[in-house]
Amino acid sequence: MSQRGLFITLEGGEGAGKTTAMASIEAALREAGVDLLSTREPGGTALGESLRRCLLEPSTEAVAPMAELLMIFAARAQHLHERILPALHEGRWVLCDRFTDASFAYQGAGRQLGTAPVAALESMVQGELRPDVTILMDVPVEIGMDRARGRGALDRFEQEDLEFFARVRESYLERAARGGGRYYVIDASKPLAEVQQAIRGVVKELIACPSVLEDDS
Repeated sequence: MSQRGLFITLEGGEGAGKTTAMASIEAALREAGVDLLSTREPGGTALGESLRRCLLEPSTEAVAPMAELLMIFAARAQHLHERILPALHEGRWVLCDRFTDASFAYQGAGRQLGTAPVAALESMVQGELRPDVTILMDVPVEIGMDRARGRGALDRFEQEDLEFFARVRESYLERAARGGGRYYVIDASKPLAEVQQAIRGVVKELIACPSVLEDDS
């Protein structure tokens, strides 16, 4: 029996400030001496990054929602096999920018595939593995999209309409409401200083009381 590391995921819609939050969380954990793997989805491996480009780059070819979902889970399967599971089994903490909550939100709700195909792939690809902690950066759709447009050229997802992102946000909030203690919802519409203070509070709590699990694999 050995202790496996904490699996932390960061979620949120467009313009929620995930990039800034990711950097803040990573810095705080490393400063506290946590042995950390910081990664992202889709991506994290050579295959995952190739699929990420296919998924995010604007294209004249319409990608079928199910094809999109399968590409994401193909990247996730490789990510788990190559990086996430080995790190957790070594006792390292893993911080991942997006994970399967995003699939439920973007493909299940946004693309209107429903939860069933996402849940089936989740079980097939992940087995019993689920994040121990999920930090959800929540922002109203209009504010988030204004921020995204201010960054420059929009990727393939960012070019969707407001109704798409409204479904994404609703799915995230519904999952957080049903998810018990795993979720920490941060109001990302507040001033940056207040958002960062809230994030530091979550990180401080995780460091003080880490939910390190037994791993008998």
